[in-house]
Amino acid sequence: MAIQKPTLPKGTRDFGPLQMARRNYIFDIIKDTFKLFGYQQLETPSMENLSTLTGKYGDEGDQLLFKILNSGDYLKDVAPSDIEAGAAATLAKVSEKGLRYDLTVPFARYVVMNRNEITYPFKRFQIQPVWRADRPQRGRYREFYQCDADVVGTDSLVCELEILLMIKRVFASLGLKDYAIKLNNRKILTGLAEVIGAAGREGELCVAIDKLDKIGWAKVQEELQQRSFKQEAIGKLSPIIDLLGSNREKLDFLESFLKDSEIGLKGIVELREVLELLNQYGESEDFVDFDVVLARGLSYYTGAIFEVKVNHVSIGSVSGGGRYDNLTGVFGLEGVSGVGFSFGVDRIYDVLEELNLFPTEQLEGTQVLITYFEEEGRNYGLQVLNKLRTAGIASELYPDVVKIKKQFTYADKKQIPFVMVLGSDEINAKQVSLKNLISGQQESMDLSDAIKMIQGQ
Repeated sequence: MAIQKPTLPKGTRDFGPLQMARRNYIFDIIKDTFKLFGYQQLETPSMENLSTLTGKYGDEGDQLLFKILNSGDYLKDVAPSDIEAGAAATLAKVSEKGLRYDLTVPFARYVVMNRNEITYPFKRFQIQPVWRADRPQRGRYREFYQCDADVVGTDSLVCELEILLMIKRVFASLGLKDYAIKLNNRKILTGLAEVIGAAGREGELCVAIDKLDKIGWAKVQEELQQRSFKQEAIGKLSPIIDLLGSNREKLDFLESFLKDSEIGLKGIVELREVLELLNQYGESEDFVDFDVVLARGLSYYTGAIFEVKVNHVSIGSVSGGGRYDNLTGVFGLEGVSGVGFSFGVDRIYDVLEELNLFPTEQLEGTQVLITYFEEEGRNYGLQVLNKLRTAGIASELYPDVVKIKKQFTYADKKQIPFVMVLGSDEINAKQVSLKNLISGQQESMDLSDAIKMIQGQ
């Protein structure tokens, strides 16, 4: 019988040592920033009760939940009539749990379950995989990591300021110098709907405007017509679409444009305050771009909305988020306001790769390989290995007594910068011969001197 070749489920992937080193480089910078700003790490289980997950992401989202079959005889409660009634009737009897679809709903559940122990405002970050039963395509996976930071229990716009600051710090640390943090406010979009004569329809307006980047203004107008927006209303939007100028100039223009919308003007006041706080903090408005047509399709945003785009790369947005007034309402705890955002780590990885921004020295693993000619060298090598590791140097001893050339090839392939050669001369003199594989220099010395050289002292 032929052995079947192993494969991966579609939409998932392995991360080898190089990818892991690079991913950890990104994660470490993001974690370091979150901690600097006072965010605490949280983890929730991979699976949640289906009752927690369903109905939170709309009908489409419910379709994309991975369901987990009950253990044991999962068909025991299913009657033939259930099967005839279709998947929905059967599902409740065969599956009680599902894999989490995002990190926001589990976070809301956590806040509700621990509301009496939490110190508000509660600042949390979470870096974990999520699962979506989506059709896999380039850049879209069925299992991928999300990297979220949220603050709940405060309306203060200092939180919006801190999101801008965290994004700037992370991108500066990653070496990204050409990007835009697009910033808008949901209240402004509500105001736009009001002043063009389509009050209460900002949801539909947002869904259409959100596609502006992808399909262009002409196509967006067609979509608005299909959604039965009047031609006159669509015409009134035109001056907004290509609005140019500095953040302040755009806000000034909008202030007169939205003069008849109380909620629209409130959105402008909030955005002005965020930019003023940025100034008070002593940070510039570089990379921060007020974008009046930024909509972000998610319906639960109620205030500021963010989206980060890196310029001149093939990937779309790499980070996004916004303020919501009622994250925990779905679980019966009303009025917990918060603001959060998410770094798209997979997309940031692709951007850094495309721009060749991964540092090579970050990815070094082993610093020293100990090589030898015979058993005696291996025994001496073990003592050397102990001293190297005690000094905090990542080091390995080649495990087998083989030709020295094979040991050097191993060091080369693993990009180990230093090799220690232990021959009979070195063993007798209680020394080591240290070769720098990058410069090619080799000399015999005491182990203590070799340690200093490796540590670059």
